[in-house]
Amino acid sequence: MELPYRYVANLANELPDIPPDSIVSRSVSNEQGVTATLFGFATGQEMSEHTSSYPAILHFLQGEAELMLRGERRLAQAGTWVFMPPHTPHSVLAKTTVVMLLLLFRGQS
Repeated sequence: MELPYRYVANLANELPDIPPDSIVSRSVSNEQGVTATLFGFATGQEMSEHTSSYPAILHFLQGEAELMLRGERRLAQAGTWVFMPPHTPHSVLAKTTVVMLLLLFRGQS
């Protein structure tokens, strides 16, 4: 029987091992206009500045990162949550091994 929902007890366990000098990602869900992608950053890895055409949420689950939001430097750590409207310039630099969930709201822009 297929359930009408998806339950994940620990999102970080959904990622494969994060090799040194790597960024890994895994799609968690793509339902009703919302995509959920889990990212794992090895220490020192960076996702350079970019934007999205859609509203997005970054939720940091593990580790510490330097987050740039519209040119403002912010600390991201386990529990950090960020909502970004479309076209918000942002980047992520992992200070330690980082696990982050990205939610994109594709049904809205």
